Amino acid sequence: MTDFTMNKDADGVATITWDVPGKTMNVMSIEGLAQLDALIDDALADEAVKGIVITSGKDGSFAGGMDLNLLATLKESAGDNPAKGLFDGTMQMHGLLRKIERAGMDKKNKGGKPIAAALPGTAAGIGLELPLATHRIFVADNPKARIGLPEIMVGIFPGAGGTTRLARKLGAMAAAPFLLEGKMVEPAKAKSAGLIDEVVADPVAAARDWVLNAKDADIVKPWDDKGYKMPGGAPYHPAGFMTFVGASAMIHGKTQGAFPAAKALLSAVYEGALVDFDTALKIEARWFTNVLMNPSSGAMIRSLFLNKEALEKGAVRPKGIDDQRVKTVGVLGAGMMGAGIALVSAQAGINVVLIDRDQAAADKGKAYTETYLDKGMKRGKVTAEKKEAMLSLINATPDLDALKGCDLIIEAVFEDPKVKAEMTQKVEAIIPEDCIFASNTSTLPITGLAKASVRPEQFIGIHFFSPVEKMLLVEIIKGKETGPRAVAKALDYVRQIKKTPIVVNDERFFYANRCIIPYGNEATRMVTEGIAPVLIDNAARQLGFPVGPIQLGDETSIDLAAKITRATKAAMGNEYPASAADDLVFWMEDLGRLGRKAKAGYFDYDDKGKRLGYWQGIHDKYPLAETQPDLIEVQERLMFAQVLEAVRALEEGVLEDIREGDVGAILGWGFAPWSGGPFSWLDIIGAAYAAERCDQLAAKYGERFACPALLREMADKGQTFYGRFAPEAAAA
Repeated sequence: MTDFTMNKDADGVATITWDVPGKTMNVMSIEGLAQLDALIDDALADEAVKGIVITSGKDGSFAGGMDLNLLATLKESAGDNPAKGLFDGTMQMHGLLRKIERAGMDKKNKGGKPIAAALPGTAAGIGLELPLATHRIFVADNPKARIGLPEIMVGIFPGAGGTTRLARKLGAMAAAPFLLEGKMVEPAKAKSAGLIDEVVADPVAAARDWVLNAKDADIVKPWDDKGYKMPGGAPYHPAGFMTFVGASAMIHGKTQGAFPAAKALLSAVYEGALVDFDTALKIEARWFTNVLMNPSSGAMIRSLFLNKEALEKGAVRPKGIDDQRVKTVGVLGAGMMGAGIALVSAQAGINVVLIDRDQAAADKGKAYTETYLDKGMKRGKVTAEKKEAMLSLINATPDLDALKGCDLIIEAVFEDPKVKAEMTQKVEAIIPEDCIFASNTSTLPITGLAKASVRPEQFIGIHFFSPVEKMLLVEIIKGKETGPRAVAKALDYVRQIKKTPIVVNDERFFYANRCIIPYGNEATRMVTEGIAPVLIDNAARQLGFPVGPIQLGDETSIDLAAKITRATKAAMGNEYPASAADDLVFWMEDLGRLGRKAKAGYFDYDDKGKRLGYWQGIHDKYPLAETQPDLIEVQERLMFAQVLEAVRALEEGVLEDIREGDVGAILGWGFAPWSGGPFSWLDIIGAAYAAERCDQLAAKYGERFACPALLREMADKGQTFYGRFAPEAAAA
């Protein structure tokens, strides 16, 4: 397979084109690196070649990054010493890019040869690291393109020189948003930030013209010049010292030490800034290897890149079902959820019929999209034309007859079975017979709701998370009679609106809420035991959760927790496991301390709704214990409360694919992203330790921590979840 080809023209320009066969976007492989290396050697050795242009054969993109299988290959190449394989492989990449970079200083070739990068569009990861090693970067004027180094988002950092080059090109502070946050920007902003050099209509023509006219001074990188000084100051410079102190504090504040890649990246930048450039590359390679050898990075790559991508591409879509993309969606209920669903549907170019009880209520739901677009216009993200086009897609009306042309209905009315049943019957009398009907419910069993339908095989659950436009996950729930076309329709719709789907079988609370609720309950149990709320929240944040469970309770509202508790009690009867956590929630509800929306909850708030601190009045009823528990004990209670429910969901068939369990947990409620999700976390700590810890926690705190039979069996057999349940394991 040929990934790179080269054409030498009569003017002496060698154009190297990257075009991986069978891929919509280029990715770098070991074979590709070898091909590029050989072509660079050829061009540099050819006296007729005056300069080199590296570009892409893909329309609208240069490259999407590294083929992550390359990392696994490097590990395996060194046998019993995978770290050596990773380090040596990384240094080979550095050698190639350094050869490109120093081509301009090659005195044997008449002062060196200029090398330019011509990017037709998006360049991510190695897709930017390679251009950063060239002498000038030209990018097409393509506002849809995105330029950046997003590696930190999947648990690693730019390890092919991007960390060292960007820090030395921009300075540590200016590089921080791109290195530590994985920020991706359009070409114009990439130029203003200093990532690239030129934004032009025809990057290949511009690059070609530049290499033919480049002067010696244009083709020596600043860090290869004797007078180089790091922008913003190196660590030993007073300004640079303060930059690194601030960066260290910022990283710890954002990650709480839970994400190893961020700390390793900063270490590579700091240590690299103290030495010459080539030594800095070795330091970067060492830290990159360190991160890749950490099981966290493998788990994050698997869940946040490989598994997530597989689910978005239809890994669990029923086979043999024709394309079910949605043309017109009817949204029943124009409240916050319905308005959000209408917004993301219109963003995807889908016609929307937004229904509510009267015109004013329907218009209010549509106004949600208008407000969202107005904010986008202020930030320069949305044009007046785009706003008008999107709003024209939404027909806000109280007239149910407007639903006659819909091919998907999403019901988002009040969370009451009777209300939902009545709406189902009214709408099914109007819509086409082949129209799929979905309920956006977070707690009510889909099989029960489907009893109101005359076509239960076309009835399905589509559970959005709030706010719809921000949350990446959508949970699709199959009722007992839901058919494959309904599943395919829901999956194709979720793909259209650019969300990540998981498909689960119907049980109370489905998957996400099944795990979230015990997490919150365990936290409130701890409060009733006299454990400080600040300890509970900080324990969760140090695990990588975006907010602690006590704060989350205020954000989602305490009366909602009380409502769910009452409904669950009613449904389960004598089997309901009552606890002191219920008493606390009902007590807070009676006091009117309903959370942020009431400006009073587990926190005190000012008149503007800003948190002022934890409400101390809670300790009048639940006094603080004189001796507070160990941090690890609190963390393990919070983690096991969730992961054991995930295991039980797998045992009971609610989950059919552990990839969905891991991706759904991270995207749905922010489960410790560094861990890769509940099943990845259990694989990291080992089934044997997990089972032993379950026994200890159950003996101390109760049967909710009892070890599931599946986990016990896996502990006895020395199995891992991905070894036993991963799709490739099942197929073996």
